[in-house]
Amino acid sequence: MAKKSFEELFLEAVDEALASLGDSVKQAIYFHLEKEFQIAKKEIPHHLNEFANGLEKIFGLGARFIEILIMKNLYQKIGKSLVWDESKELIFIEYVTAAKRSLTRRGKH
Repeated sequence: MAKKSFEELFLEAVDEALASLGDSVKQAIYFHLEKEFQIAKKEIPHHLNEFANGLEKIFGLGARFIEILIMKNLYQKIGKSLVWDESKELIFIEYVTAAKRSLTRRGKH
């Protein structure tokens, strides 16, 4: 089986997190991201800032819950434990970037 790229793993993590809200909700979010924020589903890994901003505009403070779900899924897919200091502000993009670095390093061994 071919190894999946970081982008594929990230999209799966996003898909699973949004699916936990219900399939129709997931489809509505993808639709809204594409129409309101010009982010097609397949482009999400390449537009993390816009994606994070879109989630925040759609969900407000609830976006944090979805970001945590995405990160838990992502870290599970790359075989790492997600560890974050809950007393610090969770910075979604930093965690995603760290996961990508971790996967990239692992792939070079």
